This record gives sequence, structure tokens and C-alpha cells, in this order.
Amino acid sequence: MRASEFEFRYRFWILGLIFWLGFSCYRIDPVNAGEAIARWISGQTYDPYSGHGGMFLRLVFALAAAVAAIGIGIRTWGAAYLKSEVVHDLDLHSERLVADGPYRWTRNPLYLGGLVFGAGIGVMASPLGWFALLVLIYLFYLRLIGREEAELRKTQGPNYAAYCERVPRFWPALAPRVSSGGMEPRWVQAFAGESFLWACVAAIAVFAVTLDEAVAFAIIGVAMLFYAVYVFGYRRRGRTPARD
Repeated sequence: MRASEFEFRYRFWILGLIFWLGFSCYRIDPVNAGEAIARWISGQTYDPYSGHGGMFLRLVFALAAAVAAIGIGIRTWGAAYLKSEVVHDLDLHSERLVADGPYRWTRNPLYLGGLVFGAGIGVMASPLGWFALLVLIYLFYLRLIGREEAELRKTQGPNYAAYCERVPRFWPALAPRVSSGGMEPRWVQAFAGESFLWACVAAIAVFAVTLDEAVAFAIIGVAMLFYAVYVFGYRRRGRTPARD
């Protein structure tokens, strides 16, 4: 299972399409996943925007924001040990093996974090959309991982093979499997690169407090504008960024 060159270069847009397909499931399953969970927790039929019902709905979306934040936290941690052009470039980089930070627990913390993020933000979709979103993201990530691993095996040889034997491919180990190499994380560039997704987490958190969709989507809209500026800045410096 290996992604094509086209899939890797345009992975940001393909992931965007996956999210669009997930949220489009409202046409088939018009119930919001967060509301469905809140109704299940309360064990009764209720108005999710009433005082009592709103309490359960706020709790569900607060937990969803926490899950999404954990996912982006993992991604940011992983990105802090990579150069921004590696995380955001259209081209595959395999000239260096990173085995520090979260890479001591899993070989693919960026993809692991992306899946956890999808589990959190997917609560905004329908139950069917949430399920479809997670399955499609996971399968696409496996394809991207397959391509990256093939290139790393070519360029890193025995070093990467030894690393693969000790560190899990996707789901993290309970303890670090390799010793730290002493790399210094670059937190500023990491948070800058993941700023759009952090804004999405903030939007879910705001919705959990206000139950106002307009405010939540306004935050996402502003974040998209800032991310567009960030992308433009990369292109001005001769780079072409794209998200994982």
C-alpha cells in the first residue's frame, strides 16, 4: 500500500476532500454526532440547546476539543523536530532520519496526531461522517507512510531498518524504544506550521462554550486567511508548502 507521487504532492487537498466527504454525509445521516453522543449520555430525548440538554452538548464538544488538542499536540511535537520545509513541502524528503522526540515512540507522530485530531473534529459531522472520516484518513495515511518508508529504506539503509525493528510504525509504544539523540525542538516554527489546526481546536472549544456555529466558523475563516499568508510567505522564499 503505497501512495503515488500525485497523492503525496497533493496530500493537503486530498485530506481536504476526505473532510468534505465526511461532512457531506449529513445528506444521508442528518444527525450531528455530538448531539447523538449527548443524547446517549443523557439517556433521554431532549433539546440539545436547552439548559439541561445544552450541558451535555457542551460536555461532548469540550471533550472533542480536548481530543483534537491532543492530536495537534502530537503533531506539533513531531514538527518541532523537523524543518518546516520537510513538514510542508510538496516533495518527499528522505535525506535525514529523525529518531528523537515523539519519533522515539512512533515512526509517524504527524500522521498519528492527524488521526487523533480527526477523531476530535469529526464530532462536528454526522455519526456516519465521523466514521467515514476516520477510516478514510487512516487508509490514506497508511498509503503515505508506505511511500515514505520505501524512500527511507533506499536512502538510510541499515540504519532505518534497525530503527523500524525497534519503533512501531503507527500506534505508539508505551515507552521510548530508542535513546534520545539530544536534538533541540524548534517550537516556534512547529506552532506556526500547525496554527491553522490549533485554530480549529479553538473553534470547537468556543462552540462548546457558546453553542454558536457562526462564531466557530468565523474563527476557522480567520485562521484560513492567516494560513494563506503563511503559505504565500513560503512561496516568496522559494518553497512550496503543503500540509500532511
